[in-house]
Amino acid sequence: MGEWWTLLILHDAFDGFTRFDQFQENLGISSSMLTSRLKSLVAEGLLERRLYQTHPNRYEYVLTDYGRSLRSVIVALAAWGNSRLDADERSMILVDADTGEEVTPVVVDHATGRRVDTDEFVFTAGPAASEAMRARYADTSASSSA
Repeated sequence: MGEWWTLLILHDAFDGFTRFDQFQENLGISSSMLTSRLKSLVAEGLLERRLYQTHPNRYEYVLTDYGRSLRSVIVALAAWGNSRLDADERSMILVDADTGEEVTPVVVDHATGRRVDTDEFVFTAGPAASEAMRARYADTSASSSA
């Protein structure tokens, strides 16, 4: 996820792009870079490579459930980017598919519906945390805040 092209390819996949030539044309990415990124996304389980034509063999790249689970991350990043722009400077916006009305996404706790982008929520060490991570979050451990 750390590479810019990865985010752009995933964004295109959320917009319905599945074929190599679609990604390449829309993104203006070199064949070698696109091939490399698609292989990585398939290896990571975010995209599935499916044969859609034989003679010659042609493949499409379809989001997996794991890949689709990143949609909220992409939406949040786009909203964050748009929040720093004037309305007339934004190249894309998120809208309700039924009404066409622009929406402003927020990240909320699934159980309570409370926004998690406030000081009321903090990170803490998880079950697999290293000793260094546990030390870093010693003051916010789940047991100390319970």
